[in-house]
Amino acid sequence: MEKQSTPSKWGVMTCAPVEAGKNIRNAAGGKPLMEPRIELAQVIQAVEAAGDAFAYFYDRQTGETVCLPDPLITGLEDEPLVELLENSPGRFLPFPTRYEIHDYHIMADFVRSLPAGKAQAELEAAICSKGAFRRFKSGIRYHLLEQRWYTYRAEAYHKIALRWCEEHGFIPTGAEGMQGAGLPESHPLHG
Repeated sequence: MEKQSTPSKWGVMTCAPVEAGKNIRNAAGGKPLMEPRIELAQVIQAVEAAGDAFAYFYDRQTGETVCLPDPLITGLEDEPLVELLENSPGRFLPFPTRYEIHDYHIMADFVRSLPAGKAQAELEAAICSKGAFRRFKSGIRYHLLEQRWYTYRAEAYHKIALRWCEEHGFIPTGAEGMQGAGLPESHPLHG
């Protein structure tokens, strides 16, 4: 099947889990594959795109984001990329998956951050029942909290991206403006 990818400012998007080392050296002299800098927006874009259908990786050699489709979900296969991922240990670093991002926890923390009252009580009930995400979205619309939610979620994704950079030894660039994102102290990502 033909490879389908989503182009971005930083390169081609592609996905799948791989093990990768932090201090990767090339065979021609032991130099690092890339400068340890990355655009924070590139990491945030991968965090925002995380889902079941695709796995996102940072290519340390080219600086691009690549995306590998899950053939069971998408019906798409990218054999050349699968082979490259398998045969290039350390070249590709996996970006956070949706299981590492925990959107439900971010949503629950947002609800707890609201002032006590009707909106908080109704949203708390909404996220504790079947269809939590759908009911939450309806609730934030009803209580006119959509913009506040999107700002809160963006701050959480920013913090996740910063943590990924730190864990992999990258210096994020273009990171000014959102330092100290306002997650509650109870949140596991609070730094």
